[in-house]
Amino acid sequence: MSETTGPALRGEVRVAFEERAEGGRVARVTIAHEAKLNTLNPGLMQRFAAAMAELGTLEDLRAVVLTGAGARAFIGGADIGAMAAIADGAAAEAFIRLVHGCGAAVRDCPVPVIGRINGWTLGAGLEVAAACDMRIAADTAKFGMPEVRVGIPSVVEAALLPGLIGWGRTRRLLLLAETIDAAEAERWGLVERVVTPAALDAAVEEALAHLCAAGPRAIRNQKALIRQWEDLPTGAAIDAGVSAFARAWATDEPSRMMRGFLDRRR
Repeated sequence: MSETTGPALRGEVRVAFEERAEGGRVARVTIAHEAKLNTLNPGLMQRFAAAMAELGTLEDLRAVVLTGAGARAFIGGADIGAMAAIADGAAAEAFIRLVHGCGAAVRDCPVPVIGRINGWTLGAGLEVAAACDMRIAADTAKFGMPEVRVGIPSVVEAALLPGLIGWGRTRRLLLLAETIDAAEAERWGLVERVVTPAALDAAVEEALAHLCAAGPRAIRNQKALIRQWEDLPTGAAIDAGVSAFARAWATDEPSRMMRGFLDRRR
Protein backbone atom coordinates (compact mmCIF):
# COMPACT_ATOMS: atom_id res chain seq x y z
CA MET A 1 0.00 0.00 0.00
CA SER A 2 1.26 3.44 -0.82
CA GLU A 3 1.85 5.66 2.17
CA THR A 4 -0.12 8.59 0.73
CA THR A 5 -3.16 8.46 -1.52
CA GLY A 6 -5.24 11.18 -3.06
CA PRO A 7 -4.50 14.76 -4.13
CA ALA A 8 -3.24 16.96 -1.31
CA LEU A 9 -5.51 19.83 -2.33
CA ARG A 10 -8.63 17.90 -1.36
CA GLY A 11 -7.09 15.91 1.47
CA GLU A 12 -4.97 12.81 1.79
CA VAL A 13 -5.24 9.48 3.54
CA ARG A 14 -1.80 8.69 4.90
CA VAL A 15 -1.00 5.13 5.86
CA ALA A 16 2.22 4.18 7.61
CA PHE A 17 3.23 0.82 9.06
CA GLU A 18 5.33 -0.16 12.03
CA GLU A 19 6.66 -3.62 12.77
CA ARG A 20 5.86 -4.87 16.25
CA ALA A 21 8.32 -6.75 18.43
CA GLU A 22 5.46 -9.10 19.31
CA GLY A 23 5.01 -9.92 15.63
CA GLY A 24 2.90 -8.44 12.87
CA ARG A 25 2.33 -4.79 12.02
CA VAL A 26 0.31 -1.83 13.19
CA ALA A 27 -1.07 0.64 10.65
CA ARG A 28 -1.30 4.33 11.45
CA VAL A 29 -3.93 6.03 9.30
CA THR A 30 -4.11 9.82 9.17
CA ILE A 31 -6.91 11.88 7.65
CA ALA A 32 -4.87 14.77 6.30
CA HIS A 33 -6.94 17.79 5.31
CA GLU A 34 -5.50 20.05 7.95
CA ALA A 35 -6.38 23.39 6.37
CA LYS A 36 -10.08 22.39 6.60
CA LEU A 37 -9.90 20.75 10.06
CA ASN A 38 -9.69 17.36 8.33
CA THR A 39 -13.27 17.67 7.10
CA LEU A 40 -14.50 14.91 4.83
CA ASN A 41 -15.33 15.70 1.21
CA PRO A 42 -16.59 13.00 -1.18
CA GLY A 43 -13.20 12.15 -2.67
CA LEU A 44 -11.53 11.97 0.72
CA MET A 45 -14.28 9.69 2.04
CA GLN A 46 -13.85 7.36 -0.92
CA ARG A 47 -10.09 7.24 -0.43
CA PHE A 48 -10.46 6.57 3.29
CA ALA A 49 -12.92 3.71 2.82
CA ALA A 50 -10.69 2.17 0.14
CA ALA A 51 -7.58 2.44 2.33
CA MET A 52 -9.35 0.77 5.25
CA ALA A 53 -10.65 -2.01 3.01
CA GLU A 54 -7.13 -2.67 1.74
CA LEU A 55 -5.79 -2.80 5.29
CA GLY A 56 -8.42 -5.38 6.11
CA THR A 57 -6.83 -7.82 3.66
CA LEU A 58 -3.48 -7.87 5.49
CA GLU A 59 -3.11 -11.07 7.49
CA ASP A 60 -0.26 -9.74 9.64
CA LEU A 61 -2.12 -6.59 10.70
CA ARG A 62 -2.58 -6.36 14.47
CA ALA A 63 -4.32 -3.00 14.91
CA VAL A 64 -5.03 0.36 13.30
CA VAL A 65 -4.50 3.79 14.88
CA LEU A 66 -6.73 6.41 13.26
CA THR A 67 -6.11 10.13 13.73
CA GLY A 68 -6.33 13.50 12.05
CA ALA A 69 -3.42 15.57 10.82
CA GLY A 70 -2.19 18.36 13.06
CA ALA A 71 -3.22 19.25 16.58
CA ARG A 72 -6.48 21.10 15.86
CA ALA A 73 -8.82 18.35 14.72
CA PHE A 74 -9.49 14.63 14.56
CA ILE A 75 -12.20 15.07 11.92
CA GLY A 76 -14.08 18.35 11.93
CA GLY A 77 -17.14 16.89 10.20
CA ALA A 78 -18.36 16.53 6.64
CA ASP A 79 -17.58 19.27 4.15
CA ILE A 80 -20.41 21.82 4.45
CA GLY A 81 -19.50 23.33 1.10
CA ALA A 82 -20.07 19.97 -0.56
CA MET A 83 -23.36 19.52 1.28
CA ALA A 84 -24.55 23.02 0.39
CA ALA A 85 -24.16 22.09 -3.28
CA ILE A 86 -26.51 19.08 -2.96
CA ALA A 87 -29.44 19.65 -5.31
CA ASP A 88 -31.94 16.95 -4.40
CA GLY A 89 -32.72 13.94 -2.27
CA ALA A 90 -30.92 11.51 -4.55
CA ALA A 91 -27.71 13.49 -4.30
CA ALA A 92 -28.20 13.79 -0.55
CA GLU A 93 -28.54 10.03 -0.24
CA ALA A 94 -25.40 9.47 -2.31
CA PHE A 95 -23.46 11.85 -0.07
CA ILE A 96 -24.62 10.36 3.23
CA ARG A 97 -23.86 6.86 1.98
CA LEU A 98 -20.25 8.02 1.58
CA VAL A 99 -20.28 9.20 5.20
CA HIS A 100 -21.69 5.84 6.27
CA GLY A 101 -19.02 4.12 4.19
CA CYS A 102 -16.34 5.69 6.39
CA GLY A 103 -17.92 4.45 9.60
CA ALA A 104 -18.61 1.04 8.10
CA ALA A 105 -15.00 0.77 6.92
CA VAL A 106 -13.83 1.26 10.51
CA ARG A 107 -16.33 -1.19 11.96
CA ASP A 108 -15.66 -3.78 9.25
CA CYS A 109 -11.90 -3.67 9.76
CA PRO A 110 -11.07 -7.13 11.16
CA VAL A 111 -8.63 -5.77 13.75
CA PRO A 112 -9.21 -3.17 16.48
CA VAL A 113 -9.20 0.47 15.43
CA ILE A 114 -8.03 2.95 18.07
CA GLY A 115 -9.26 6.50 17.60
CA ARG A 116 -6.43 8.87 18.52
CA ILE A 117 -8.58 11.93 19.17
CA ASN A 118 -6.43 15.03 18.92
CA GLY A 119 -8.84 17.95 18.55
CA TRP A 120 -12.24 18.93 17.15
CA THR A 121 -14.43 15.87 16.58
CA LEU A 122 -17.71 17.01 15.09
CA GLY A 123 -20.60 15.54 13.13
CA ALA A 124 -19.30 12.93 10.73
CA GLY A 125 -16.03 13.01 12.67
CA LEU A 126 -17.80 11.95 15.84
CA GLU A 127 -19.59 9.24 13.88
CA VAL A 128 -16.22 7.88 12.70
CA ALA A 129 -14.92 8.10 16.26
CA ALA A 130 -17.96 6.20 17.53
CA ALA A 131 -17.23 3.48 14.98
CA CYS A 132 -13.74 2.95 16.43
CA ASP A 133 -13.25 0.13 18.91
CA MET A 134 -11.82 2.50 21.50
CA ARG A 135 -11.09 6.18 21.73
CA ILE A 136 -8.16 7.89 23.48
CA ALA A 137 -8.44 11.67 23.54
CA ALA A 138 -6.27 14.66 24.29
CA ASP A 139 -7.74 16.81 27.04
CA THR A 140 -8.01 19.63 24.52
CA ALA A 141 -10.41 17.68 22.28
CA LYS A 142 -13.99 18.88 21.72
CA PHE A 143 -16.99 16.79 20.67
CA GLY A 144 -20.32 17.71 19.12
CA MET A 145 -23.09 16.88 16.67
CA PRO A 146 -24.08 20.27 15.20
CA GLU A 147 -26.08 19.06 12.19
CA VAL A 148 -29.46 20.46 13.25
CA ARG A 149 -27.94 23.93 13.23
CA VAL A 150 -27.41 23.62 9.48
CA GLY A 151 -30.81 22.12 8.77
CA ILE A 152 -30.13 18.38 8.74
CA PRO A 153 -30.46 15.53 11.25
CA SER A 154 -27.54 13.52 12.59
CA VAL A 155 -27.74 10.08 10.97
CA VAL A 156 -25.84 6.89 10.03
CA GLU A 157 -23.21 6.06 12.67
CA ALA A 158 -24.79 8.53 15.10
CA ALA A 159 -26.99 5.49 15.78
CA LEU A 160 -24.03 4.04 17.70
CA LEU A 161 -24.10 6.82 20.28
CA PRO A 162 -26.91 5.47 22.51
CA GLY A 163 -24.87 2.31 23.06
CA LEU A 164 -21.93 4.43 24.23
CA ILE A 165 -23.56 7.23 26.22
CA GLY A 166 -27.25 6.34 26.63
CA TRP A 167 -30.37 7.79 25.08
CA GLY A 168 -30.61 10.92 27.23
CA ARG A 169 -27.11 12.12 26.48
CA THR A 170 -27.54 11.20 22.82
CA ARG A 171 -30.64 13.39 22.68
CA ARG A 172 -28.72 16.19 24.37
CA LEU A 173 -25.92 16.05 21.78
CA LEU A 174 -28.18 15.69 18.75
CA LEU A 175 -31.09 17.96 19.67
CA LEU A 176 -29.28 20.74 21.51
CA ALA A 177 -26.18 20.56 19.27
CA GLU A 178 -24.00 21.20 22.30
CA THR A 179 -20.24 20.86 22.25
CA ILE A 180 -18.65 19.03 25.17
CA ASP A 181 -15.04 18.87 26.27
CA ALA A 182 -12.89 15.78 26.68
CA ALA A 183 -13.42 15.52 30.44
CA GLU A 184 -17.18 15.39 30.00
CA ALA A 185 -16.83 12.97 27.09
CA GLU A 186 -14.89 10.63 29.38
CA ARG A 187 -17.49 10.91 32.14
CA TRP A 188 -20.20 10.05 29.63
CA GLY A 189 -18.30 7.04 28.24
CA LEU A 190 -17.87 8.63 24.83
CA VAL A 191 -14.10 8.14 25.12
CA GLU A 192 -12.24 5.55 27.17
CA ARG A 193 -9.27 7.65 28.25
CA VAL A 194 -8.23 11.31 28.34
CA VAL A 195 -4.62 12.46 28.63
CA THR A 196 -2.60 15.59 27.91
CA PRO A 197 -1.63 16.15 24.27
CA ALA A 198 1.99 15.35 25.16
CA ALA A 199 0.91 11.98 26.60
CA LEU A 200 -1.44 11.01 23.77
CA ASP A 201 0.98 8.86 21.80
CA ALA A 202 2.18 7.08 24.95
CA ALA A 203 -1.41 6.28 25.90
CA VAL A 204 -2.07 4.89 22.42
CA GLU A 205 1.11 2.82 22.65
CA GLU A 206 -0.02 1.39 25.99
CA ALA A 207 -3.26 0.21 24.37
CA LEU A 208 -1.33 -1.24 21.42
CA ALA A 209 0.97 -3.14 23.77
CA HIS A 210 -2.05 -4.83 25.36
CA LEU A 211 -3.56 -5.69 21.97
CA CYS A 212 -0.32 -7.04 20.56
CA ALA A 213 0.33 -9.17 23.65
CA ALA A 214 -2.87 -11.09 22.96
CA GLY A 215 -3.40 -13.82 20.40
CA PRO A 216 -3.79 -12.29 16.91
CA ARG A 217 -6.61 -14.66 15.99
CA ALA A 218 -8.25 -14.23 19.37
CA ILE A 219 -8.35 -10.45 18.92
CA ARG A 220 -9.87 -10.75 15.46
CA ASN A 221 -12.41 -13.29 16.69
CA GLN A 222 -13.27 -11.09 19.66
CA LYS A 223 -13.89 -8.02 17.50
CA ALA A 224 -16.08 -10.04 15.15
CA LEU A 225 -18.07 -11.40 18.08
CA ILE A 226 -18.56 -7.95 19.62
CA ARG A 227 -19.97 -6.81 16.28
CA GLN A 228 -22.42 -9.72 16.38
CA TRP A 229 -23.43 -8.91 19.95
CA GLU A 230 -24.43 -5.39 18.92
CA ASP A 231 -27.19 -6.75 16.68
CA LEU A 232 -28.35 -9.83 18.60
CA PRO A 233 -30.72 -10.43 21.52
CA THR A 234 -29.02 -11.82 24.62
CA GLY A 235 -29.77 -15.49 24.03
CA ALA A 236 -28.53 -15.42 20.44
CA ALA A 237 -25.45 -13.43 21.51
CA ILE A 238 -24.57 -16.15 24.03
CA ASP A 239 -25.00 -18.84 21.37
CA ALA A 240 -22.77 -16.86 19.01
CA GLY A 241 -20.13 -16.81 21.74
CA VAL A 242 -20.26 -20.59 22.12
CA SER A 243 -19.65 -20.98 18.39
CA ALA A 244 -16.81 -18.44 18.46
CA PHE A 245 -15.18 -20.27 21.36
CA ALA A 246 -15.25 -23.55 19.47
CA ARG A 247 -13.87 -21.93 16.31
CA ALA A 248 -10.89 -20.63 18.27
CA TRP A 249 -9.47 -24.17 18.15
CA ALA A 250 -9.32 -24.07 14.35
CA THR A 251 -5.65 -23.09 14.89
CA ASP A 252 -3.13 -23.99 17.57
CA GLU A 253 -3.21 -20.48 19.05
CA PRO A 254 -5.22 -21.37 22.20
CA SER A 255 -3.26 -24.48 23.12
CA ARG A 256 0.08 -22.85 22.31
CA MET A 257 -0.62 -19.72 24.33
CA MET A 258 -2.09 -21.68 27.25
CA ARG A 259 0.98 -23.93 27.38
CA GLY A 260 3.14 -20.81 27.42
CA PHE A 261 1.08 -19.39 30.29
CA LEU A 262 1.41 -22.60 32.31
CA ASP A 263 5.14 -22.81 31.60
CA ARG A 264 5.64 -19.27 32.88
CA ARG A 265 3.75 -20.11 36.09
CA ARG A 266 6.04 -23.08 36.67
